[in-house]
Amino acid sequence: MTLFVFVGSLLGAMAIGVPVAFSLMFCGVVLMWYMGMFNTQIIAQNMIAGADTFTLLAIPFFILAGELMNAGGLSRRIIDFAIACVGHIRGGLGIVAIVAALIMASISGSAAADTAALAAILIPMMAKAGYNVPRSAGLIAAGGIIAPVIPPSMAFIVFGVAANVSITQLFMAGIVPGLMMGIALIGTWLIVVRKDKVEALPRASMKERLQVTGRALWALGMPIIILGGIKAGMVTPTEAAVVAAAYALFVGLFIYRELTWKELPRVILQAAKTTSVIMFLVCAALVSAWLITAANIPAEITGYIEPLIDRPILLMFVVMILVLIVGTALDLTPTILILTPVLMPIIKQAGIDPVYFGVLFIMNNCIGLLTPPVGVVLNVVSGVGRIPLGKVTAGVWPFLAAQTIVLFLLVLFPDLVIVPARWLH
Repeated sequence: MTLFVFVGSLLGAMAIGVPVAFSLMFCGVVLMWYMGMFNTQIIAQNMIAGADTFTLLAIPFFILAGELMNAGGLSRRIIDFAIACVGHIRGGLGIVAIVAALIMASISGSAAADTAALAAILIPMMAKAGYNVPRSAGLIAAGGIIAPVIPPSMAFIVFGVAANVSITQLFMAGIVPGLMMGIALIGTWLIVVRKDKVEALPRASMKERLQVTGRALWALGMPIIILGGIKAGMVTPTEAAVVAAAYALFVGLFIYRELTWKELPRVILQAAKTTSVIMFLVCAALVSAWLITAANIPAEITGYIEPLIDRPILLMFVVMILVLIVGTALDLTPTILILTPVLMPIIKQAGIDPVYFGVLFIMNNCIGLLTPPVGVVLNVVSGVGRIPLGKVTAGVWPFLAAQTIVLFLLVLFPDLVIVPARWLH
């Protein structure tokens, strides 16, 4: 009955249009009332405790780094670098989109920001070269969701805090799955584009490639500094976020000189707005998480799926399907914050590696960014590329299928995540 009260109050609040953060607080209040322990101090204390975590400082700094990267010209130079390397291949602009998405993912960790930067530059180029525009938009959207999987990832930070799992280990474990997602997209793109009559870009000469690489060197150095610093133990993920923001600011202002002092307040304000939304969600979710534990909801759910506890692969299949369904209706961060405290006790009881689960859980939530009716990344591509949402949705299906296949391959073969993660860590 407690589970019904929790789910019913949460879904009921969201169904009538209450924002997710307030819905989380509302279902917490309903749970307290149902258990006869209503106390406003519990709400206030848990919200404050939710924000009072040093690790969460990484979120505003990585968001700021992404905003500075786009405003300072780093994103454009990464795309220029990818064009010079692979733009001449048949279907090359699609490969450019994925290569650029992988590089940018290792800098900002934001699916929406990376997708917006890629769509603004590449969709007009792909349309001019004769590519199918909805399909191109779908590819860019699918490439954008790699950002929360490859470190530095804000999704991993939120999950690590909510699940009490090492964020550094999550970062290292996300590298190989993120690369697999990129390879799957390139393979799918080359299959679907082979019959299209498209113009390949002229092959860049070695001199031109060197020039473009030289201009992009400062941008390409950013992921090396971030990941290298974390791997070497020189910085924590939180400190790496500060380094990333400072580096993007320095390069944008003094090296590329595309970011002006006059524009800086706008960039900081935009980062602050995004941060406030995420942090308020985190605070509200911590109230629900505390009450989920107090109400012993994980034990109630475990009773329903007890036959699967001794069959971890089958349990992962069931959990991944559940998360896929939830991801069609909720954004990335709310899904993490709502489901993590419910699922983690079950995952630990089944003996599944929490880091491995975290990587697949985040991948699954990222796929939800491509699925209607919410489909945040689809909306970003539609808005930036001025393409009807229905057409973008139609164009994304081959790539959505490819990402889903990668996800379930990792369910079947956990060592594809666990072994590289141990080696990298």
